[in-house]
Formats: sequence, C-alpha cells, structure tokens
Amino acid sequence: MNMEQFKQVKELAQTGLEERRKHLAQPSTGHVSLGKPLRTVIFTVTWALFLGLGLLVGGVVAGPLGASLVFPVSLFVSLFPAWWASRICRVAAQWERAVILRLGRFHSIKGPGVLFVFPVMDTALFVDTRLLTLDIPHQQVITRDNVPVAVDGVIFFMVKDTERAVVTVQDYRYAISQYAQAALRDVIGSMTLDELLSERDQIQSRIAQAVEERSMAWGIHVDSIRLLDIDMPEDLKRMMSRQASAEREKRATITKAEGDKEAAVNLAAAATTMALSPGAMQLRTLQSLDGLGSSPSNTVVFAVPTDVLELVRGLAQKTLHGKPDVPSQS
Repeated sequence: MNMEQFKQVKELAQTGLEERRKHLAQPSTGHVSLGKPLRTVIFTVTWALFLGLGLLVGGVVAGPLGASLVFPVSLFVSLFPAWWASRICRVAAQWERAVILRLGRFHSIKGPGVLFVFPVMDTALFVDTRLLTLDIPHQQVITRDNVPVAVDGVIFFMVKDTERAVVTVQDYRYAISQYAQAALRDVIGSMTLDELLSERDQIQSRIAQAVEERSMAWGIHVDSIRLLDIDMPEDLKRMMSRQASAEREKRATITKAEGDKEAAVNLAAAATTMALSPGAMQLRTLQSLDGLGSSPSNTVVFAVPTDVLELVRGLAQKTLHGKPDVPSQS
C-alpha cells in the first residue's frame, strides 16, 4: 500500500467515524404514542358492544335464524364505530402539548394526559416542550483577519409558546438551526483569530443573544449555544505551535536571567558581610563541612587549616607594605 492509498483509506475511515458520530448525536424526534393500549381496549369493547347489539336485534326480529344471518353483517359493520371511537381518545405525555386544529383553524391546546380529538373535524399536532438540542454542522467562516476556520456547535432550546411555534413558523427546528448557523457566521466573521480562540464564552453569548432575539417571535427560548470544535488549516496550527514554543522558551530564559541576577546580588552582599566580619569565613567553612559530612560518599580533606591561611596572609601583607629594619653603622 503506497502513501496515496493510505491517505484515501484514512480519509474514508475518518468520514465513516464522523457519520457515525452524527448519527448517534441525532436526537429522537416525533410523538411518543402512549395511547395504543387505551385505544385497543376502546376498540375491542366498542366492537363487542355493537356486535352484541346487532345479534340482539337480529334475534328479536327473526329468532335464532335471524341472529345467525345478521352475525356476518354485524361483524363487519361494527368495525367502523369501533375504529371511530378508538380514534377519539389520545394520550399526551407530561412533556407534550397538543395543538388542536378544528377544520383547519386553531381551536385549543390540550395536554398532558388523556384528551379527546374528534376524527374528521380535529387534527392534533404534538409539540415537545422539553429542553431540545440541535447540532450546528461545520461552518466555513473567514475571520476579520482573513483566516479560514471551520466551526461547529450545538444549540439548546425549548418551546415556550406552543401555539406560535406551530402557527407562526413552518418547522421551528429547521428554522432555528438555520438562523443559528447564520448568526454563528456573522459573529465569528466580525472577530479576529486571536479573539476567536481566547473569547469563546463571549462569542457563545453573542450568538445565543442574536438567536434569542429572533426566536422569541416563534415562541422559542434559547437556553445556550456551545461551540464544540474550531478547526484551522494545518500549516497555521504548526505556526501557532512554534509561536507557543518560542514564547515559553522566552519566559524560561527571562526567568533564568532574573534568578541569576538575584543570586549575584545575594552573593555580593554575602561577600561584603564576610569581609567585614573576621570570623565569618571560618564559620562558613565549618558550615560547609557540616553540610558535606552528611553524605557518606563525599570525602573532603583540608590540607591547611584556615588559621594558618590567615597567618600567611598577614605575613604577606607585612612583607609587601612594611619596611625592613636596616642596622645603623657606627
């Protein structure tokens, strides 16, 4: 496998992982039907009731023979009222609200719990009022300093006004997703790359505020918008990495120089103190011996005691600066 084939396989694997991630991240949508058991019971009871009523009428009119003749007809005819009765009863979950349209016009909002919807006349549209999430896919944006970046995120929102969310906008999920993408491009396009990387919280707040101002007319409240990833070109990433490394090396060099400066100042002060105190050097020597003697691997030998060194130094000074005694001649 050559390098070109390896790159193709790698790209296909990354594409597959990205598609799988998006598929797993998709929220579950749609109405959760909770009324099937109840509608089944209503259908069965109504069907049995009308079937028994048909057999009773046939038996009363024509006796047992009439009942046997009416039975197939009652079995078929009773299906329609049973189906109609079962469609009347609907169940909305605790987090759902049903917008009732009667003959196409807004009638009321019902739920949660058991609600009655008359077939043919009424249409029920169920709306989820929980905190919902929508993925903001990769958006190619050019920053103010002409740097191309790809940004994706997620928006958290909830439906506050069920009537306006259904009547005002065609599909509030799709509408808020598209408006969030446009607001994201507008806000990031007005900022530099450094501001984008360092002021993420401010960017998220600005995008959420822009979307909130528009979505209030749709009956939707935006809880927050979070940026998940900011992708930049590879060469720009390498330059930023070199810049960060150089910045850290600069700080390390400055810190080391400041440490050397402080050490030199302290050493100069210590030398001045030792020069003013005659016994300071001897005490320092004893302290050094005490520090070196704690380790068994170190062996230190002082060939000449410090007192002898002081005596030699004093004699040398007298020899250099003093005048020798010359005997007088008589």
